[in-house]
Amino acid sequence: MEDLFSKLRGEFVDIVEWLDDSRDTMVWRFPRYDNEIKMGARLVVRESQTAAFVNEGRLADVFGPGTYTLETQNLPILSTLKGWRHGFNSPFKAEVYFVNSRQFTDFKWGTKNPVMVRDPEFGPVRIRAFGAYSVRVTDPAKLLREAAGTDGRFRTEEIESWLREKVVAAFAPAIASSGIPVLDMAVHQDQIGEQLRGTVARQLSSLGLDVPAFTISNISLPKEVEEALDKRTSIGVVGDLNQYTQFQAANALEESAGHGGGAADGLGLGAGMAVGQQMAQNMNSSQPAAAAAPPPLPSTGQWYLGIGGSQAGPFDEQALRQKAASGELTRETLAWRAGQDGWRAAGEIPELASVLGAVPPPLPPQ
Repeated sequence: MEDLFSKLRGEFVDIVEWLDDSRDTMVWRFPRYDNEIKMGARLVVRESQTAAFVNEGRLADVFGPGTYTLETQNLPILSTLKGWRHGFNSPFKAEVYFVNSRQFTDFKWGTKNPVMVRDPEFGPVRIRAFGAYSVRVTDPAKLLREAAGTDGRFRTEEIESWLREKVVAAFAPAIASSGIPVLDMAVHQDQIGEQLRGTVARQLSSLGLDVPAFTISNISLPKEVEEALDKRTSIGVVGDLNQYTQFQAANALEESAGHGGGAADGLGLGAGMAVGQQMAQNMNSSQPAAAAAPPPLPSTGQWYLGIGGSQAGPFDEQALRQKAASGELTRETLAWRAGQDGWRAAGEIPELASVLGAVPPPLPPQ
């Protein structure tokens, strides 16, 4: 008799709830089997959950977090679909899907093949990138219609590869439109990640999904490009490439000489010493010589002359001597230079005495 009563009690569902013990279930169907849900049963929807009733393949009422007593008043769509009259109290059959609305943070992405971008400094460059992102259900009805369907347990792995393809497809246009040089992308990873987040979120909105967070963990160049950049950086740190080459050659020869004796090794040691001495001479000559060089001679004053009623010049002392020798500069010729208060006869200017000393004065009147 007790087994009979237990069987009868099992025909009706009194409590509808979901205790999630996984970290990857997005949609879970309540296991009603052939049992009917009792009118007046209790529905428990916990935080980060949404419950959706489906009748004969059609989505009906949706409940957010809270505890509900199932009645015709709070099942208006289901009541309409079933044609219930007001005050219906009999058990009913319906599928209940619980949708997990928390963030799923275990999604990874990465470029399977390099993405070609045009860099303003290096030209066409192939880059790779990888990172992580999170997904949240924002519209349970869309997710049930477009993705989950009648799946009894819809997990993240069922759409993970599809989502990854969406992210990778959006990566190349986002990088190309950012206009950020390759060497500066590491500094602007947050900016690029936010741009990608918005692009991917718009694409997933048709499934009722959003992308709350998107991160780029690394952007890398091909190995040969990174090696070339390392060499370029090393050259910049070393400075004078010629001196660095001589220094490397001297070290190599010295190491070779230290591994054993012999005539060849002796020659190598001598050559290494010669190179080292030459390098030292070059380094010594490139630094103190410049410091010991005398300063340039001060420039002589520039003179202007009045020749033939016109201003001529400027002339330095050597040019003035040539003018004096040709007779164009005499003691009566007017001369001027900066700092002089006005034009004066050359014979009255003491600074020109040495120039006019070789010119005889005019003959006295007879």
